[in-house]
Amino acid sequence: MVAQTSDGYVLLTKKLGGLFAIIIGCLLTAVGVTFESTGTTILGVLFLALGAALLVLKIIRRNQGAPPA
Repeated sequence: MVAQTSDGYVLLTKKLGGLFAIIIGCLLTAVGVTFESTGTTILGVLFLALGAALLVLKIIRRNQGAPPA
């Protein structure tokens, strides 16, 4: 089943932005832990949280119009 929305670009932007933020967050967290840099580790965790939030918002928005199964 394909969901049709009038604002498909917004959903695509949230999806790609979320994935990009998660990748950057993983890299920054790994570098921060490796070099024992608290600031870099915290920034990486914040990017991970941002990416997860964007993906959750995208999923919630997509499923709003779906009937319960």
